[in-house]
Formats: sequence, structure tokens, C-alpha cells
Amino acid sequence: MSSLTPLISARAALEELAGTLTTAPAIGLDTEFLRERTYRAELCLLQLTTPHGPVCVDPLALTDLAPLAAVLGNGAPKVLHAGRQDLEVLLPFVGAITPLFDTQIAAALVGHPAQIGYGELVRRTLGHELPKAHTRTDWSRRPLSEEQIAYALDDVRYLLPLRDSLCEALDKLGRLEWLAEELREMEDPAGLEVDPERAWQRFKGLQSLDAGRSNLLRGLAAWRERRAVARNRPRGWILDDTVLREIVYRVPRDAVQLAALEGMPEGVVRHSGDELLALVATAAISDPPPPLPRRERPDPALVARVKRLAAVAQTIAAELQLAAEVLVTRRVLEEIAAGRKACDTLHGWRATLLAARLDAVD
Repeated sequence: MSSLTPLISARAALEELAGTLTTAPAIGLDTEFLRERTYRAELCLLQLTTPHGPVCVDPLALTDLAPLAAVLGNGAPKVLHAGRQDLEVLLPFVGAITPLFDTQIAAALVGHPAQIGYGELVRRTLGHELPKAHTRTDWSRRPLSEEQIAYALDDVRYLLPLRDSLCEALDKLGRLEWLAEELREMEDPAGLEVDPERAWQRFKGLQSLDAGRSNLLRGLAAWRERRAVARNRPRGWILDDTVLREIVYRVPRDAVQLAALEGMPEGVVRHSGDELLALVATAAISDPPPPLPRRERPDPALVARVKRLAAVAQTIAAELQLAAEVLVTRRVLEEIAAGRKACDTLHGWRATLLAARLDAVD
């Protein structure tokens, strides 16, 4: 008989939990965290299922979660719902978590909405209504009430029954291999951390910039990402997106021009102005800079082809009783419409189902 309590806050109990989990055929997992004031999410609570029932682990009361690293890094499947953020939050504490089963991904492949929530999936699949009273609670405050703990336990209580039900449905549909492909991508820990040199990719609508401004965007985005990581502060606290865009568009050459940009905080100019101007200089943009590209109207022929491709994708999705966005994103359809072969753009089960029919669209 286990002596585990619903809330684990002592090292000895954590070690007992780790030992108990080694015999579990599958482990449900969820987290509660805060991210309003920091770059890295602050882990406030970890919920896990055990053979004796769900438990909460209090990371704010424990020095570390190392005893869980081995059991979460291999062995039994770890079952989450929309688990990317949970994996990201837990990475510094227990390392990469494998193998994985994501009930939101599995549900989408069965035919549920692509972004279906945990509570709605529990209601549809298992017939249970979950309370919503603590959806906006501050999980960093202590002590936690009995109601908060009960709410947190419910977040993992139904994960394993959901997994069983979804696996049965996917097996009947012949789609278990589809899920295996999706989960292999999810298990790659490289996708959980932002490479500062790729931080510029977060900015949309800047693909038509001249070469100099493109270099400046890359430099500014990487500088901001490194600064946010080093200070553990949100990106927007270092430099707001709109202000970063203004630097790229206006290309200030000195502190006066920098300070004159719309929305530029005085403190940023005072403390980081020299670094920002150095990035402008490094980008080697002519003075005056090239004219900003005019916002061109979309090519009507390209728009029409995207619509035809989308119609084919919708037809295939309807045949499979899936949401179309599960099959293919609009970005991929735009790439195909622009001339890239669907067989080169799509992979795995999606390529098998879609590539030939999309490549046949004129």
C-alpha cells in the first residue's frame, strides 16, 4: 500500500514516488506554470498519475526534481494533453521526456477538432464534466487549497483512460502509424528551445525586406533573444516587437534618431542604445536606406491556385472525417501554389494521402 499523499513536498516522498512510477504501465503528466514576468516559465506544480491514483508534486518546496529524471526519460509512455509547453517547462528539471503520447494529437487524428481542449475531450470521450473554477488561479501562491489540489489532480486523472479510448479508435481506423509519426517529431528536444539565430523567424510579413534590413532584423532578434535568456525576462520587456520593427524600417544612425522612434522607451536608449546602433552599423545598410517595399496585392492567379488546392484538401479531409488543418496548413498550400511539389513538401502519411492529388491541381 502506497503512503503517497496528494501533495508531495518532501524529498523522501519524491523518491518514493519515483520508485512507484517505475512499475506504472503508463504515466499521465501535466504542469501548472507562470510565464508573465520571465523568459523561462516558472514551474509551479507537477501532476502525475501513479498505480495508486494521481498526485501533485510541489517544485517550489523541493530543491530539485532529479529523482524523477530517470523514470520520465524512458520506460513507460508519458501521456499529456497539448504537451509541448509542459515538455518545455520540465526540460531544465528532468531533461527530455520520452516516450510520449499526446491526447490532443491523437484526438485530432480520430476526427476531433485540431485544438480540442482537455476538458472537452474528457466530456466527449468519457462523459465527465470537469470544473473550471481554477483555470486562472495563481499557482505560485502557497498554501494551495484542497480545491486547487483537487482541480490539479483532475488534469491528469483521465489521461490514461483517454489514451486507451483513443488508441482503440485509431486502431480501428488504421491510423496508429500516423500517430507514431507525429509523436516521433514531438519527442525531439531540439524543438523545445529557441535558437537565437532563428529568432527572426517569429516575425511575419518581413520576407520582402531588402538584404540590409533582413540582416538587421536577424541581428536585432538574436540580440533580444540572448538578452531575454540572460536576464530571464520576457522578450517584450527587453524590446517590444513594434519597436524592433521600427528600428528595421527606419534604420536610425544615432541616439537622437533612435530615441525619436515611435514607442522607443528612454531606458532602452540609455542602457542599450550603443548596442542597437552597433547592430545597425553591422547590417551595412546604405544611407539613405533603400525604399521600403510597397505592399503588393496578392497575385490573383496564386490566390486562385491556393483556393483550388484548399478545396482538394477539404475534400480529402471530409473523406477521412478529419479537420482540414490536421492534414495540411495554409502555409504549405501556399508553397505548393508557388511551385514547390507537394511530394517534396509533405512527408510521411500526409504525403501518401495528399501529394499526388495536390500535385494534379493546375
